[in-house]
Amino acid sequence: MHPQFASSAANAVTVAALQVEAGSFQLPQAHRHRVFVHASAATRSYCSQVGRYFVRRAGDIDLVPAGEEGGFEAETRFNTIELSLSPALMENVAAELGSGSLRRLETRHLLRDERIEHLARALEKDFRSGTPSGSLFADSIGVALAVRLLGLDEKETERASRLSEIQLKRVVDFIEAQIQTPLSLETLSRVAGVSNSHLRTWFKAATGLTVHRYVLRRRVERARLLLLASDLSISEVAHLTGFAHQSHLSHWMRREIGETPRGIERSRSVA
Repeated sequence: MHPQFASSAANAVTVAALQVEAGSFQLPQAHRHRVFVHASAATRSYCSQVGRYFVRRAGDIDLVPAGEEGGFEAETRFNTIELSLSPALMENVAAELGSGSLRRLETRHLLRDERIEHLARALEKDFRSGTPSGSLFADSIGVALAVRLLGLDEKETERASRLSEIQLKRVVDFIEAQIQTPLSLETLSRVAGVSNSHLRTWFKAATGLTVHRYVLRRRVERARLLLLASDLSISEVAHLTGFAHQSHLSHWMRREIGETPRGIERSRSVA
């Protein structure tokens, strides 16, 4: 097994990209819940527990709860994305959602769930890039993953609750005032006076954007205005608007408004 990268084990959610050689892939008991998203072409494998061969395809998911063992025999080398979640995160999210006592997670194999796959790939991509999106992004992914795992066997219901206008204004004003600093879901939840999972759900219902995407858009807009109205360098603007570095700013500016920092600088000089 060759892990290509991993986040700090102290985090509520961690990610690792694994390249696993053909043969036995054994998972001993662990203190954290583990989610594996198959990231290779079709891989034929044998499960000794049920005495059958299975074919794992890209996107197939295995869930191994804390304290459980897992594994199989793979006929060929394969890649997988491993997410691990602390039980405390699951318990906190269950309490915040009003789920009462957390029911025990069940071992699942060859699960198909587009949301879990999307979350895993998004977190993997961010870590491959050196975590430019910061803790707010990882926090949001961890909460979203916990919510999804808790709801695997439940029909989704629409929530009647929402952020009040005062709560939403407090969060938005705080983001504007602290745009330069690293923002976390925990901090913004305290500002709103709600739980992490509720803020994540209700903020999107109110604005049409996730908290992370909203912050990115505000940072891009602030950067655009600074580039138009000042002589600051692109790297200085990136720092003042909370981006990890100049290329991080360029990436999101191009994605959000179809312009680059240098293009905006040129338009300012022409004007």
